[in-house]
Amino acid sequence: MKPIVETVRWSGELPGHVVIVDQTRLPLERVELALRDVDAMVKAIRTLAVRGAPAIGVAAAYGVVLGVQGLGDTEAANVVGVAQEVGATLAKSRPTAVNLFWALDRMKRRAEREQRAHAKGPAIIAALLEEARAIHDEDRASCRAMGEHGATLLPDGCAVLTHCNAGALATGGMGTALAPIYVACERGAKIRVFADETRPLLQGARLTAFELHEAGVDVTLITDNMAASLMAAGRVDVVLVGSDRIARNGDVCNKIGTYGVAVLAREHGIPFYAVAPLSTFDPRTETGADIRIEERDETEVTEGLGRRIAPPGVKVWNPAFDVTPARLVTGIVTEHGIVLRPTRAKIEALLTRAGIDVPGTRGA
Repeated sequence: MKPIVETVRWSGELPGHVVIVDQTRLPLERVELALRDVDAMVKAIRTLAVRGAPAIGVAAAYGVVLGVQGLGDTEAANVVGVAQEVGATLAKSRPTAVNLFWALDRMKRRAEREQRAHAKGPAIIAALLEEARAIHDEDRASCRAMGEHGATLLPDGCAVLTHCNAGALATGGMGTALAPIYVACERGAKIRVFADETRPLLQGARLTAFELHEAGVDVTLITDNMAASLMAAGRVDVVLVGSDRIARNGDVCNKIGTYGVAVLAREHGIPFYAVAPLSTFDPRTETGADIRIEERDETEVTEGLGRRIAPPGVKVWNPAFDVTPARLVTGIVTEHGIVLRPTRAKIEALLTRAGIDVPGTRGA
């Protein structure tokens, strides 16, 4: 199944620009934004015009290219230095999604590798665009692979509950948590999806319901506080969610409210799966307690959709994410397969097999 929208893309060659779908305007308006400099990219990430951990990683990689493409015949050392500075600027845009830092680190290493190979400035710039495109292509492929693995969990007639948006709008491909649904539907399975609205920014209502409906998938929107009653009524067979960072011990950080869904799933005997590429795993973060949780502006809570819904001056706590302990996670679906009942040892083994350095292990 082809994604219903291309969330982010590079337009042109060098010089070029980035085009994103402005997700703050969905579902009523489908508007594309042309991002031509680093400041515009930082703003797009901070304001959630582009969002979702994998999509942020792809966008940030292209953002590095935006920052260096105007350097022309500048010396190699200057191109590398600017690329590092741009990366540091982009890294401050949002703190929780590890894909952002993974992509920026990969861009930095590519620039430094080209410099060590005595490439000239323009060649390094071209190599950075090549690397950003490779990150994008690999994300498309990993989304498809996660969909193939995850579809094995969804028999014909299955009812899925999902939280936030982890579909095409959150990635460079067909999605993470929604990819198994798309693949199962491709294969002819009848899948029903219940989408939590996901307060306070309503990514489930505005984005997940939108893209599933557009793709012809049977989707029903519920408010967040209806999930327990839906499960108690026996109407949910499996929960699929995405992730913004997975700790070394298997703790899953995802959109606020995910932890509550996982607790409910455990109480009702419903399997709970996170779906995420290996770029979302952070072997340098020991547990979920070590993850920095982004806190966002209070107006997202007090002025939902532009209308004041709380008394002026009331205090607000607005964390963007929460952490689901590994003990509540039935499995993690990755592009390399499914890790059932995730533990530190299983995740270290998975990452090592994939050639990812795991600090403190042999060969790291």
